[in-house]
Amino acid sequence: MTGKLRNWRELPLHLMLIPGVIATVIFAYGPMVGVVMAFQKYIPAFGILGSEWVGLDNFRYIMGIPDISQVVFNTIRIAGMKIVFGTVYTIGLALLLNEIGSRLFKRSVQTIIYLPYFLSWIILGGVLRDILALDGLVNQFISFLGFEPKLFLGDSGLFPYLLVLTDSWQNAGFGTIVYLAALTNISPTLYEAASIDGAGYIRRMWHITLPGLKSIIVLLLTLSLGSILNAGFDQVFVLYSPMVFSTGDIIDTWVYRAGLVNAQFSVAAAVGLFKSLVSVILVSTSYYLAYKHADYTIF
Repeated sequence: MTGKLRNWRELPLHLMLIPGVIATVIFAYGPMVGVVMAFQKYIPAFGILGSEWVGLDNFRYIMGIPDISQVVFNTIRIAGMKIVFGTVYTIGLALLLNEIGSRLFKRSVQTIIYLPYFLSWIILGGVLRDILALDGLVNQFISFLGFEPKLFLGDSGLFPYLLVLTDSWQNAGFGTIVYLAALTNISPTLYEAASIDGAGYIRRMWHITLPGLKSIIVLLLTLSLGSILNAGFDQVFVLYSPMVFSTGDIIDTWVYRAGLVNAQFSVAAAVGLFKSLVSVILVSTSYYLAYKHADYTIF
């Protein structure tokens, strides 16, 4: 088949890409013009073209803000805990589901676990606020046991761990699908041979199951490195309050308050640009590591 004929036959496929390309240009590349605000003293009345150019002054101002180091630390801490705990929790859940013999029961449990993944944090946050409120279900049970009720979402020491637990609860269903699919690639004969040799469940899991999942675990962990500065804006924004800013405030929520609430548009743009640059480096590093250790390539 000649090149011209192949291109002509593939023309409808290329035309199908046009709406997606247009949407990407408008919503992904168009807003990048606003990056200029990070180097300006942006005033909405003057616009981007009329605002004063200040160079790197906004970045110097950011470095002098006392809270910015705590915000960055909170972001990395929360995101790191989500990655580690979410991975362990999801693998354990997948291993338990894999041991269920009844196919109907297994599908039912998996569907129930997967359901929160389809709900937004606006809905889940409202549910969690009602459950964890002072007069909520959890505190009613605590009072029934004779203990004092606790304001869970107002406890700065407990709040980061609630974020990790609730994030794992929402995303566990999707993760189990990935690991269950990987488990199907492990040959059953390996388990049969191990059983004949007298290996119990723990030994079979340690010497067969986990090594069989090694490549997918390494792949997902390395790809997660690129999102280490994304601790979940929607989740934190719905659940946090000024009482937990010291441990729950992350870069995205800080940018939201600085840019939209306090109208510090240039400062917020500078923080967002710095975060984006670091994220690009981390994403590139994670894909390189995924290629080196898990033989994963994008193209």
